[in-house]
Amino acid sequence: MKITIIGAGKVGSALGKAWAKAGHYIVFGVRNPGQGRTQPPLEEIGVGATSMTVPDAARASDIIVLATPWPAVPDAIRAMGELRGKVLIDCTNPLSLAGDGSLSLSLGSTHSGAEEVAKLAGGANVVKAFNTYGWENFADSAYPNAAALKPVMFYCGDHDEAKATVHQLAAAIGFEPVDTGGLGMSRSLEPLALLWIRLNIREGRNANFTWARLTR
Repeated sequence: MKITIIGAGKVGSALGKAWAKAGHYIVFGVRNPGQGRTQPPLEEIGVGATSMTVPDAARASDIIVLATPWPAVPDAIRAMGELRGKVLIDCTNPLSLAGDGSLSLSLGSTHSGAEEVAKLAGGANVVKAFNTYGWENFADSAYPNAAALKPVMFYCGDHDEAKATVHQLAAAIGFEPVDTGGLGMSRSLEPLALLWIRLNIREGRNANFTWARLTR
């Protein structure tokens, strides 16, 4: 697949490298290709990736991954232009930093970041995914001591074909994909991300843990 990633920070870079290793072609959408402080890992990926301006990158692919910080989401979506019919994978979380340094979500149980993304990106087939862990687990999803268990990748959305694409992309980089339902389920997945972040901090910023699913 050709996958456009909007954002070249740690999450976008880790996903891009993992998908390129799995055989997909990656287009990074950045404000100033080849300039500025944050640039995609093109040298590490090699011929499997390129970078373009955000509008050009959005036009280059029917699969777009939104991996910007939450405050940058509205501008990024506006810059992408027409998104009707495209698969838009929302990896963001509406995190808010309080004055005492604690994290919370700026959107809660009656609305979610993903639903706001869908509102801003009218016509796009939005799927919430790749938001519940830090970039370290996207760079390497393997847990050798977990026997046959794989890290779970929860996702949700209102479009079956878009969700099937996300299911395939999650499996390609070592996750067990789990469909949790319609896009409204993002109201549960975003707090799950906040729980992961808080546990990470509580354990001395240890990112080496994920969720897994046991079945009988």
